[in-house]
Amino acid sequence: MKLSARNQFKGKVVGIETGAVNAIVTIDIGGGNIVSSTVSMAAVRDLELEVGKDAYAIIKATSVMVGID
Repeated sequence: MKLSARNQFKGKVVGIETGAVNAIVTIDIGGGNIVSSTVSMAAVRDLELEVGKDAYAIIKATSVMVGID
């Protein structure tokens, strides 16, 4: 797999919350870090995602969100 995105984190799928159209996929990338992504249900099926399967969190940021503690 070759991508232009430099932020690629291999991890393990630890959760999939399905909805009618989209799913929230949660990936444990190690070190106590969890990444979540909203993807289409079609993508979940096409990638054959399931809890326990290895997957990559690939981040290509086009915007920055701001949060506070």
